Amino acid sequence: MRQTYKIGVIVGSLRQASINRRLAEAMVKLAPSHLSFEFIGLEALPMYNGDLEADRPSSVNAFTHAVAACDGLMIVTPEHNRSLPAVLKNAIDWGSKPMEANVWANQPVVICGTSPGAMGTIAAQLHLRQILGVLNAQVVGGEAYIQFKPDLLDDSGAIAVEGTRKFLSAYLERFGQLVLQLRADAG
Repeated sequence: MRQTYKIGVIVGSLRQASINRRLAEAMVKLAPSHLSFEFIGLEALPMYNGDLEADRPSSVNAFTHAVAACDGLMIVTPEHNRSLPAVLKNAIDWGSKPMEANVWANQPVVICGTSPGAMGTIAAQLHLRQILGVLNAQVVGGEAYIQFKPDLLDDSGAIAVEGTRKFLSAYLERFGQLVLQLRADAG
């Protein structure tokens, strides 16, 4: 019997009707069965301030503990001004401090995002990949820039476009293999 690995899902948007949240929920349905998912919210995090390090807010501790307790992470992000949203960068900053407690280090990570634009969230994902690399996260290879069109999801919230569904299924399978490899090596 194969072990189940807990994957934290971080959506870089606070919007209730976020298309990236909808994409994340659809991706969870496509993932290999040895992965279970838990959404980790960003809404309670204050803006990063080094002055708060000595007595971190409880919301920061809850967030960093939730990330650290995961066997891997799926980050789904919109693109704001050709980069990642401030709320996501803020969460990354909180999780990276202090460096000896960096919750991103050695975490298997899969990244994706969607926007109505033809290039999806290409710039945000490139910046995110760069930041996570500096923090020693292990980001799955490949790129997943998804253009959000009205027919992308069906009424049940599943990926309706066959080519996109196959692409994301294969991408998540590679992520599932990375999780198995890194967690087997660590265990």
